[in-house]
Amino acid sequence: MPCLHAGAQESMEPDAETPGTASTATAGSFRSETVSEPPMVRGTGWFFTPQWSPRSKNRAGRFGDGLRSEQVEAWLDDHSDFTRDYFLRRTSAVSGAQSPLPRLPRSTSDHTDMLRPAPHRRSSSPPTDTHLNISTLMDRLKPLASNPEWEDPFSPDVLGRHSPFSPRSSRFSFSPCRPLSPICSPDLPDSPHPPPLPAESGAACGRGECCLWATELLRGGLGRMGSVAELCRGAALHAGELLTAECCSLSLVKKDCGGKSTLEEVVAPTALGLRSEVDLWSRPHPSLVKGVMGCVLAAGSPVKLRDASEDPRFDIEDFESSQIRNVLSVPIKNHTREMVGVVLMINKRNDCDGSVSGFTDVDEKVLFDHMDVLGMVLDNAQLYESSRQEAKRSQALLEMAQVLSKEHLSFEVLLSKMAATIMPFTHAQYCTIFIPSEQTSAVEHQAEFSRVIHLECEELGSTCQIYRRERDVGDLDPSNALKTLVCKKTLNMSDGSEESINSVICCPVRNEMSENVIAVCQLTNKRNRDSDEVEAFNRYDQRLLEDLALYCGLALQYAQAVQITEERRASIEVTQEVLAYHITAAEQEIQALQEAAIPTVESLQLLNFHFSDFGLPEETTTQATVRMFLDLNLVQDFNIDYKSLCQWVLTVRRGYRNNVPYHNWNHALSTAQSMFAMLMATERLQSIFSRLEILALMIATLSHDLDHRGYSNSYIERSQQPLAQLYGHSSLERHHYNLCLFILNNTGSQILSGLSAEDHRAVLHMIKRAILATDLTVHMERREEFFSLTKKSRVSWKSEKKRDLLRSMLMTASDLSAITKPWPEQKRIANLVTMEFFAQGDKEKKEFKIKPITAVLASPKDIMNREKSTRLPYMQVEYINDICYPLYKAVSRLFDTCSPLLRGCRKNRENWIHFGETAEGNNCDNSCCITASTHQNEEVETQEMEE
Repeated sequence: MPCLHAGAQESMEPDAETPGTASTATAGSFRSETVSEPPMVRGTGWFFTPQWSPRSKNRAGRFGDGLRSEQVEAWLDDHSDFTRDYFLRRTSAVSGAQSPLPRLPRSTSDHTDMLRPAPHRRSSSPPTDTHLNISTLMDRLKPLASNPEWEDPFSPDVLGRHSPFSPRSSRFSFSPCRPLSPICSPDLPDSPHPPPLPAESGAACGRGECCLWATELLRGGLGRMGSVAELCRGAALHAGELLTAECCSLSLVKKDCGGKSTLEEVVAPTALGLRSEVDLWSRPHPSLVKGVMGCVLAAGSPVKLRDASEDPRFDIEDFESSQIRNVLSVPIKNHTREMVGVVLMINKRNDCDGSVSGFTDVDEKVLFDHMDVLGMVLDNAQLYESSRQEAKRSQALLEMAQVLSKEHLSFEVLLSKMAATIMPFTHAQYCTIFIPSEQTSAVEHQAEFSRVIHLECEELGSTCQIYRRERDVGDLDPSNALKTLVCKKTLNMSDGSEESINSVICCPVRNEMSENVIAVCQLTNKRNRDSDEVEAFNRYDQRLLEDLALYCGLALQYAQAVQITEERRASIEVTQEVLAYHITAAEQEIQALQEAAIPTVESLQLLNFHFSDFGLPEETTTQATVRMFLDLNLVQDFNIDYKSLCQWVLTVRRGYRNNVPYHNWNHALSTAQSMFAMLMATERLQSIFSRLEILALMIATLSHDLDHRGYSNSYIERSQQPLAQLYGHSSLERHHYNLCLFILNNTGSQILSGLSAEDHRAVLHMIKRAILATDLTVHMERREEFFSLTKKSRVSWKSEKKRDLLRSMLMTASDLSAITKPWPEQKRIANLVTMEFFAQGDKEKKEFKIKPITAVLASPKDIMNREKSTRLPYMQVEYINDICYPLYKAVSRLFDTCSPLLRGCRKNRENWIHFGETAEGNNCDNSCCITASTHQNEEVETQEMEE
């Protein structure tokens, strides 16, 4: 590639001839043979620009497409006079140049043969000189997309590997005392910093030959460009040496969340040439650098100052004005002509005597051309760099997620492992997590930390070892963490309070629920692995730290949730111990029941469907329960310890609340007796059900209303009681089952201990299904399936699904059996039920300001409204017609021995109708309701007889 500098010089010479001026017709014919794109040859200096047009039809093509060496050679042959004059002029220009800086020989090859005129020929072999063989050079220039090299093990870290804190670059090393060398060599893939090519392979840019910086930059591939900082630094230093400037600086455009463009310094003001490191340029000039670059950013055009001290736009101190004479700054634009950065040059030196001279238009053009190359490559480099950083970030996030998902001995160990995950990615020497005290203040001087987690990273060659050090809060400087705690924002600082701390970044850890800062993560001393110098943390490090802060917040919440869970679990265990103590019967009661003579079923009338527990002593009720287990042979079949059975029965009785009018122990005993009577009266039922199913039914009937509070599920859900929050739907029934399970597992009450593990799981499942079936809402959803089943002439009960349905219907039939009892018992029980319902209705009216209605489908809607108490007979008849009578009719159709339940239900319906008609104080409306109900019942009975 011809030198950018030389091309610019030739194009600016006033007496330079061009092919166009020498022969217009010939030049026209030459242009007709090339593609219709911006000409690749500009001026007489063979300025082959490395840019390609954004409107190019083939952007992925190689440089030089459409410009073949045969065409160039033919044109040169046709214009021998121009060729001879050109090379003579170029030779004299090169030999006459007096540079104060010593340079190595350009090449060992002799180029004097280029002065001889070439013979006039159309077809000839390509010349051997690499400087005229444009096609050979173009073969080496390939677009960036052709060599993506996405995984380069020797690529340094991004934006920060050569930050303002580390001005030296291991990849781009330029010296004014020797010609510039290629950036990297593709022949040495194993070398992290490829050595420069020998001197004979290329000459210094600026002597009319190939610009090796641009050539090697474009052919090196993304993987060999290094970081964006290195790329920008190489471009700035190279252009600065071409322009013989004393100092150079480069910044990239950065857009904030609002879309505002700002400049981010990538290459700090750096001395060039023979300037001493301790000279002027070892200290930056923010007023000048920021001011000039800001003007370029705002205007989008270059700024060239002959004397910076005289420009009123910039406030330069006297000492600086004595050192700074002229300034040149140009924008850096990408292929879409969008500004991506600004470069600045200060004080151009004269090559002859070293004095300060002004930047010329040629210098401006050279700088523009080099920055165009940089801008073209920068987009791809930044994209490649971002992809590498996103890959690193994804890896770090996955590792932190893996750490978070595992169990750890303590919260400190969890945070330590998570912090250790990002330290190798950020190259931080220290990582500290400050945890504030619970009562910390929002004021900086009043805030304080209660504990710290401190980690140190020690590099061992290519690996690093991370240690956790025990540190107190007083051993570390918490000033930066306190600032972060107060402002609740990420702070990236250049200097710390100690001499060994040069770069610090702090990030708050927030509680996502309350947005409070619960900790502060701090990274300290980012180490450059090449030079071991401390450099600033870049935006990628900041993102990783913020990711760590997010995961630390999750870890803190997880640890707090685990702690709360463990505390609640311990609290539940304590509560269960207290409950087990108070619910378990006294030893004297257990011994008394164990030693008591259990009455027979005949004496207790347990086989009678009209059984009533009214007036029975509590001792007799528990004895009756034991008798039912004995007569069903459950004790013998399942090896139930008799003492355990006695304790279990007494504990179940204590599990019912005595202050509940109806859903108490007496109701449980009555339900169990109804199930017992159906099982004993119907041999077919005992043949349908297994012995395990019968055991489950008896346990379920006795436990189906344990700890009933006297309120329905609808009230519990409407009042948002803990039971509703714990169980959701069917809250009471699920609570009854859990308490049943608790009693079965209570020490001394384990009547299922003789079962195998499989039978134990099976019986618990059947108990749960049976208890949940007593929810009338569940019953109404399943009863149609049962009714259709009973209408079949023959039913096979081998299916578990059908037997589960039958068990559920028998549970409801036992639960509602009070409606089948003799009239005095039925009326007494109805009053008890009404007391519960009216009490609930009063609470609903008081708490929710609503009219109390039942939420059970097909139940009387006013059954809980005390103001409608006079309609009790009507509501009872409605309850029988809609729920009870269809159920007992279906059961009796299947099992004739259960017909006493149907007859008792029908009889009580008649009694309620008669009671409603003769009750004192009945009003006309109520009488009409009863009469209408009577006619409805007569129609139902007529339909039954027809069936």
